[in-house]
Amino acid sequence: MNESEKPTAMLEGVTHCYRRTVALADVSLRIPAGRMVGLIGPDGVGKSTLLGLVAGAKRIQEGDVTVLDGDMRRVRHRNRVCPRIAYMPQGLGKNLYQELSVFENLDFFARLFAQKRAERHARIAELLEATGLSPFAERPAGKLSGGMKQKLGLCCALIHDPELLILDEPTTGVDPLSRRQFWDLIGRIRKRNPGMSVLVSTAYMEEADGFDWLVAMDGGKVLSVGSPEELKKQTGRERLEEVFVSLLPKERQARRVKLELLPRHERESSEPVIAARDLTKRFGDFTAVKKVSFSIRQGEIFGFVGSNGCGKTTTMKMLTGLLPPSEGEAELFGKRVDANKLGARRRVGYMSQSFSLYGELTVNQNLLLHGRLYDLPRAKLKARVNELLEEFELGDYVGGLAKALPLGVRQRLSLAVALIHEPEMLILDEPTSGVDPMARDQFWKLLIHLSRGHDVTIFISTHFMNEAMRCDRVSLMHAGEVLACDTPQRLQEARGALDLEEAFVGYIADALGETGAAREKGEVIHPQTTRGKTYPMSLSRLLAYSHRETLELLRDPVRLVFAFAGSILLMLIFGYGISPDIDDIRYAALDLDRTPESRQYLDSISGSRYFLEQPEARSHEELQARLKESDITCAIEIPSQFGRDIKRGRSPEVSVWIDGAFPFRAESIRGYVQGVHGNYLQGLMERQSGEVEAAGNVYIQPRYRYNPSFESINAMVPSIPAILLVMIPSILMAVSVVKEKELGSITNFYVTPSKRLEFLVGKQLPYIAVGMLCFMILTTFSVFLFDVPLKGNGWMLALGAFLYVFSTTGLGLFVSTFTSSQMAAVFATAITTMLPTIQFSGLLMPVSSLEGGAKVMGSLWPTTYYMHLSVGAFTKGLGVTELMPDIVALLIFVPVFTLLAAFSLKKQEA
Repeated sequence: MNESEKPTAMLEGVTHCYRRTVALADVSLRIPAGRMVGLIGPDGVGKSTLLGLVAGAKRIQEGDVTVLDGDMRRVRHRNRVCPRIAYMPQGLGKNLYQELSVFENLDFFARLFAQKRAERHARIAELLEATGLSPFAERPAGKLSGGMKQKLGLCCALIHDPELLILDEPTTGVDPLSRRQFWDLIGRIRKRNPGMSVLVSTAYMEEADGFDWLVAMDGGKVLSVGSPEELKKQTGRERLEEVFVSLLPKERQARRVKLELLPRHERESSEPVIAARDLTKRFGDFTAVKKVSFSIRQGEIFGFVGSNGCGKTTTMKMLTGLLPPSEGEAELFGKRVDANKLGARRRVGYMSQSFSLYGELTVNQNLLLHGRLYDLPRAKLKARVNELLEEFELGDYVGGLAKALPLGVRQRLSLAVALIHEPEMLILDEPTSGVDPMARDQFWKLLIHLSRGHDVTIFISTHFMNEAMRCDRVSLMHAGEVLACDTPQRLQEARGALDLEEAFVGYIADALGETGAAREKGEVIHPQTTRGKTYPMSLSRLLAYSHRETLELLRDPVRLVFAFAGSILLMLIFGYGISPDIDDIRYAALDLDRTPESRQYLDSISGSRYFLEQPEARSHEELQARLKESDITCAIEIPSQFGRDIKRGRSPEVSVWIDGAFPFRAESIRGYVQGVHGNYLQGLMERQSGEVEAAGNVYIQPRYRYNPSFESINAMVPSIPAILLVMIPSILMAVSVVKEKELGSITNFYVTPSKRLEFLVGKQLPYIAVGMLCFMILTTFSVFLFDVPLKGNGWMLALGAFLYVFSTTGLGLFVSTFTSSQMAAVFATAITTMLPTIQFSGLLMPVSSLEGGAKVMGSLWPTTYYMHLSVGAFTKGLGVTELMPDIVALLIFVPVFTLLAAFSLKKQEA
């Protein structure tokens, strides 16, 4: 790049760390405009961090980043250039919403850039036609193949015609045909928009060879920059893979291994180790694998190459017994594979596509754990672990946590774990995806040694054609079917191809009935007339988030069941379970007097609605035994001479035993017994004094104004919605935001013109609607199931519920800003909402009776006001005037929680 050329981005002295890990170390770089610029290097060298800083998705820690003539530290500049930048993060479909269809994903991104309906529909139609996705417009993104996801992700990034397109390893894990289609599409777009700059990171050196300008990186530093030809000339190498290796420090170059694929000695009498015969697997109506047949002999390296989603992983799982086939059969070591029998698995080592070891354990601990899982004797296990540490060169990492290892070392550890029990066969599912060339060569050296030196059979899937060339035989698979199976050389010869990739593309093109890797239709993708002007607040973007969240919510049965079925279930549990009222107290009497007076006393107890009489006891021992067995809760003993003492004006004692296992219940029963006893004594006095004297006495008869029957259900049931409407909507809201953090789609918020309030309120509106539906359900249950009439103003109650749900969803938003996992969000929200609600909102005792911090907490909690409003509307029959103070208080909470969430939400990844 000439110094006079204007850069599209420039970094000066940029350093970026993740705790103690240095991702970028004092990087200075000028990225030319109008070119295809590639970042090459292994995982973990800082490529993604650099791209995130340029896109504005990550916060700058040290140094300066200038993009499109402005400082990316400045919020105003980032807001201004967001519509001019498109960012596609690393990972298959990571910027997509899996529950949304292809069209809905594109429509959402177009709405974020303020495109009108006609404009965005025309734009979407052009992009779908250009990428061949038109037939799949209604298919959910989660059901697309890897290559199709990447093409859709690219369409979403291109929806607003960016000046700078940033792609972070867009083809890692993508099959050769889809890769070729992807880059053909990029080439056509650049041809029609020559001023667009493209910044790409890639692990495929053959891709990078076609870029205009390259940045070679390692260890967080820039090794060299220039065109592929300039780098080749600089290093004196012909292949770009060799160029990269020669740029590494001398000590790392010295560790490079030279691969030599030794010929395999075929055994004439050897039986197949694996045999698949018409293997078929269906998932519902979808057939993932269709009548696949092949066999693998002992010591053979058998390669599995195919398009994304073609059924490679499913086939491997059926061959190991992890999945039962729908049809056909699989044999392992001459015996039929049975998913329910584990014996054959002890002879197989399996390495999954994704890292599946325990990240919190060290290298040594992972090896020891898996050795114990395979029941290796203690003495042999220690020796085996030491052997693997030496063979796989893991000694320097023995005490390091698995999650902190470099990707290449992590893959070697996964292979060592798969070999801990000395299996006769290895099944490896894309083990080198994203690994740098040197680490791949080292990995393959181990595989060749195992195959040729120990006669281990290796079944490996890969998207790297140079790896497939190292296999003894290769099976090409597409759409669940095997297209061809032979040695790499014979497959090339059969197609007359220059290399295996060309042969592979040819086989798939025939299967698709197409003549090329992609169909060129000659359509023109027209430039945008507007690029989404930046406004302080955009209603269209806010509604775009609401529309998208509503679609995702309606297609997620788990959240809907939690919202509605959970509300109903908890309403029933709380309504019938949380009540201080105690009815049907089971009691038994031991009447040692058996006089009319003792029977009259016992009749006064049995006549109470609170007591349920049980058969009389015949002895003290029986009473004690029945209490112990919980047959009765209360025992009453009438002493002998009870009737005679009553007649003589004496005060006989009656013994009452109460089960005190539950003190609160026992205290209530004691009060009931005392009340019945008092009524009996009052009646006795009236009978002994005569009607004339009784008429002159004054008695106080209590009456309760708002709850005449004095039943706690009339107070508890109106309080239950206050509990549920603070817990369920806030949990749903918090999980919704944190889910985007976990899946990575939060990046779309970082790099689009969306404002904090647009994002938060837009996502909040569907959950307010869910909360109001829950309110209607709970109110209906209160009135018709629990028979608690709504005496007050129903419209004021509904308005209060709306403001309350608005507040509680705002609380969920606030919790989501400081939690990073859905599990943490659920626990944090449940604890944050339930403790103040139960302790300080007036549920157990009036807020006015609280003191100090408890009273302050009760006064600053929205449930306090909604609970008072709900109970007042139901039980007291309060109207507009009386309920207005609670409405005003709830109205204040709405902006408080929403603004707290907005201030706490970061517009960049910290």
